[in-house]
Amino acid sequence: MDLLEREAVLQDLTGHLKVAVSGPGRMALVRGETGIGKTAVVQRLARLTDPHVRVLSGACDPLATPRPLGPLTDLAPNLGAEARDALTGALAGTCRSDELFDCLLADLSAYPSLLVVEDLHWADEDTMDLLRHLTRRLPGVPAMVVATYRDDEIGRTHDLTALLGTLAGYPWVYRHDLLPLSRRAVALLAAGHAVDAEQVYRVSAGNPFIVSAILAAPAETVPATVREAVAGRLAGLSAPARRVVDVLAVLGRRVPLPLLAGVLPAPEEALDEAVACGIVRTEGRTAEFRHELTRRAVLEDVPAARRLRTHRQALALMRSGPVAAEDLALLADHSEGAEDAAAVLEYAPAAAAHAAAAGAHREAAAQYARALRYADGLPADQQTSLLEGHSEACLLSSRLDEGVASRRTAVRLRRAQGDRLREGEDLRRLSCWLWPAGRTAEARQTGLEAVRVLEGLRPSRELAWAYLNLCQLACHEHEGAAVAAAYAEKAATLGERFGDAGVGDQAHFHAAAARMLSEGAGWEDCERAVSSAMARDLPADAGFLALTLCWLAALQHDAARTTAAASRAETYFRDHDLLPHLLCARAWDSWGLLNRGLWDQAADTAQEVVSHPGSPPVGEALALTVLGLVRARRGKDRVWPLLDRAAGLVDPDCLLDTGLGWEARVEAAWLAGDHELVQREARSGLTALAERTHPWLSGPLACWIRRAGGTPPRVPAAEPYALELTGDWAGAAARWDGLGCPHDAALARLSGDAPALREALAAFEALDARPAVARTRAVMRARGVRPVRRGARAATRANPYGLTNRELDVLKLLNEGLSDAEIAARLYIAPKTAGHHVGAVLAKLGVHTRHDAARKLHPPEP
Repeated sequence: MDLLEREAVLQDLTGHLKVAVSGPGRMALVRGETGIGKTAVVQRLARLTDPHVRVLSGACDPLATPRPLGPLTDLAPNLGAEARDALTGALAGTCRSDELFDCLLADLSAYPSLLVVEDLHWADEDTMDLLRHLTRRLPGVPAMVVATYRDDEIGRTHDLTALLGTLAGYPWVYRHDLLPLSRRAVALLAAGHAVDAEQVYRVSAGNPFIVSAILAAPAETVPATVREAVAGRLAGLSAPARRVVDVLAVLGRRVPLPLLAGVLPAPEEALDEAVACGIVRTEGRTAEFRHELTRRAVLEDVPAARRLRTHRQALALMRSGPVAAEDLALLADHSEGAEDAAAVLEYAPAAAAHAAAAGAHREAAAQYARALRYADGLPADQQTSLLEGHSEACLLSSRLDEGVASRRTAVRLRRAQGDRLREGEDLRRLSCWLWPAGRTAEARQTGLEAVRVLEGLRPSRELAWAYLNLCQLACHEHEGAAVAAAYAEKAATLGERFGDAGVGDQAHFHAAAARMLSEGAGWEDCERAVSSAMARDLPADAGFLALTLCWLAALQHDAARTTAAASRAETYFRDHDLLPHLLCARAWDSWGLLNRGLWDQAADTAQEVVSHPGSPPVGEALALTVLGLVRARRGKDRVWPLLDRAAGLVDPDCLLDTGLGWEARVEAAWLAGDHELVQREARSGLTALAERTHPWLSGPLACWIRRAGGTPPRVPAAEPYALELTGDWAGAAARWDGLGCPHDAALARLSGDAPALREALAAFEALDARPAVARTRAVMRARGVRPVRRGARAATRANPYGLTNRELDVLKLLNEGLSDAEIAARLYIAPKTAGHHVGAVLAKLGVHTRHDAARKLHPPEP
């Protein structure tokens, strides 16, 4: 696994080593919890060590009776003969410890050395005495000693505590804490895996060992490696301490000590033992597991009878006093564990409502689902309310299938109850979420049905939102500004009548959006509406508008606006736990990166969306299409399976509405040289668009027909497409350049004169667009245009190895021993992009390893 967020520690350690090997010597204590990566850090340090420095490495073992001087025995083969003989004598009892220590000190004095002692918490008494002796004399030795230990297992009475107290008085001893990984680092590691990175972070608390275990076995609730590691930690506990650990696992994530004492009288001594084991910790008046996944591993092994008894005890204790809102979720958990259906129905819905109000949509969905498991005996109205809450929470936490299913059931129940108002509202909400689910035709039918039901009643706020929903769909389905404006007016009028400002804001936004799609004007109005919704802290409204703004910018190939809109949207969605919105925003962002010519980054971002198990169908279809286009433009295989998979996720109308799916298929056919398929696919798309007026959809399809040698029909076309269709390739290319779209500009220049063709060829070569390069060269040959060979850039020519500026940056970071992921984080590029740069650097330098590449930057002195 990549070594992330350890640059500062490694930089400090390499700095200490540089000073120590030339004297005076130093010691570094590297500490952290189990699995935090101490071994990985010291191994990386050893690899970064200059070849003239001797590396000596040994480890202590978790044996019932530790090996005498175990670490020294490990590294003995690399010591001098005198030190080896002294060690042999000491182990045989023929050499005193102080003589051995002096021999080792003399050996270290003879060679610049790095001495590593791992897992000092398992050290025997002789090893600790050796370190006392050695550390005190380090200033006179050209050596650095690095010792690692688990600080989560060091209690007041541990043998190591006394040694650490001794070392505290030496100014040449330095301490380095390894902290858990951040959310960003976990997300980088999770990229390309079919996991929810946020969920991985939550259950691992950023522990690298647990993160790697989850990524290695994402389908397992508790990976076997974690289960075995936890079992090993618990094996040495006494029976009372094991009972404490089991009870804590049942009681939940953060357990008040009075509650623990109510279930297990006088648990203090056993709890201290469990804390010393390192698996749990105490903070103030609470106890908790260090990692949620560890708690789950323990819980799996707690006998069912003990779990039931503990849940019942906890439920009784917690219900005996006042119930705080933050305790509702725990009470619901204990209620279900205690098999008390009445208590579940008392606490789970309340916990769900509390979580929903706090924006914790995943927790709300889980609590509603818990209540629904016990809801068969409830009145129909209460069951339906639970289904509606469950649907909304599921939809907001990107569990679309579950959310849509619950909303469908709610519609049927409201209809059976004769509650037409709520039936209409449920139909409207169902319609809203069918569109991101890729079912646009059904979304339209359901939205119309909602209006039909609600128009049969007296005017209401619900009818205002139903009109608004049709306005949104008219915008997304490109029905034209007039249609969207008509629905917007109806929605805004009713919204004003009932004092709902949110309806008016959204109506004005979508009317402006439809106008912008048809006429090109209205961006500023849309931006103001998004800012207003965000400022008034209306997450549902602001989220929907911000996402639509990303779509508008990407659809119009506006690189700068797409980047800005996606960046702001992703920050807002992350802050408000709007997972489906976040994933869709990343999909639009990948499209924007594609338009900007940043194809590696576009593919990496798209892959994140495709890999996430919660990606909505629309977002996943867009991301798959971007991946297919990148492969097509690079001349790679497996293009059509990606495009077909994208098309299979959504209905044909959705494929057209999003603006990328149909055009991508046409371009892939053109790049493959299949002009007949280009004509067929493009004309099919234009036929489907016959009832719509969207120049950004029909324009590109008409241009592809023209590029494939056909005569396109007269259709609405956005400015750059219209210019190309009228033969003004220069104007079209200039417009694309202004939008920041190099690939589109190069395509327009294919219709131009000799200089234009040469410029197109250079652009395609810079993008590594191999099929387009081949087609451009064929056009140039047919027209008798000879390509102009361009040399490398000045900076590249000046470098003796021909490295670009970016490759030089990468080489410098290789010299620091950084992984691809760490290089990516430092340079703000995707890990795969960093990998491409590393490969290019190795190839240009003519070396096979990263270490050899780093040595090229600072060759050894003769």
